[in-house]
Amino acid sequence: MKLGIFTVLFGDKNLEEALDYIQSQGLETVEIGVGGYPGKKHADAATLIGDEQLLNTFKQAVVSRGLEISAISCHGNPLHPDAEVADAFHQDFLHAVLLAEKLGVETVIGFSGCPGESDSSKNPVWVTCAWPPEHVEVLEWQWKEKVIPYWKEMSQFMREHGVRVAIEPHPGFVVYNTETALRLREEAGDNIGVNFDPSHLYWQQMDPVECIKELGKAKAIYHFHAKDTAFDTRNVAINGVLDTKSYRDELTRSWIFRTVGYGHGEEEWRRIISALQLIGYDGAISIEHEDSLMSIEEGFEKAVTFLKSILIRQRIEQIWWA
Repeated sequence: MKLGIFTVLFGDKNLEEALDYIQSQGLETVEIGVGGYPGKKHADAATLIGDEQLLNTFKQAVVSRGLEISAISCHGNPLHPDAEVADAFHQDFLHAVLLAEKLGVETVIGFSGCPGESDSSKNPVWVTCAWPPEHVEVLEWQWKEKVIPYWKEMSQFMREHGVRVAIEPHPGFVVYNTETALRLREEAGDNIGVNFDPSHLYWQQMDPVECIKELGKAKAIYHFHAKDTAFDTRNVAINGVLDTKSYRDELTRSWIFRTVGYGHGEEEWRRIISALQLIGYDGAISIEHEDSLMSIEEGFEKAVTFLKSILIRQRIEQIWWA
């Protein structure tokens, strides 16, 4: 496994500045954002695929620093009920696939998306419970009429271009846990896998290690985000884990995203890395920093130090037992 970073974190720097900083920290891979909600921080896929000179300059900027591109990321909602919004996200995804093909990158990362409750909806509707009974009807309509047809088409498109997608399970979208991730893979295509992010699972009371093992049976983990979640036990006791307050309202939220090691300790993260090793995952451990209690540089550098120590020990143990 190789330590890397999701580069949208350094959106305030230009590409060369960001890559220089990443290189200085001894990382090995970069995950490049090209659209969706994070935006096009360091690369515009549509522009790059249409200009070979720019594409080569971009690629050289990465490889000249001894870095690899672990994935092209495009976190959007191509199933949005607003056709104009959906099409913008959809075009971003198509361009991401074409860019990945040109760069020889195997994996594009994105969200499953979430439709509305009908063709007349204006906003996405995420179903979270089975009652009243119309909730189940909405959920099945979404999957049958929107989710499966779209991703079947995208599965074929990706197959034609030698690319696969790592869907990131995330509450608010139809794929948010292990079961829904495997359903999409089974019903839409086996080149649809998972970008595994423990932080989105912790607050749903899921065990990342067990999820890794279950997804590993289907060889469905294509990429990994290193991000943590911390709980406020008092707020959880009073309000539970469903929380719609701003992420900046740290004192009253039930949970917040944290830099790795600040939600769960080294033993837990060693369990996670070991579980990835057990299922044969040998890809990137890509740091995603969304810790509102730390600056960008502080959170990033602490994550690098924390994960390096775990990965180094893992490599030593691999050599020892070989």
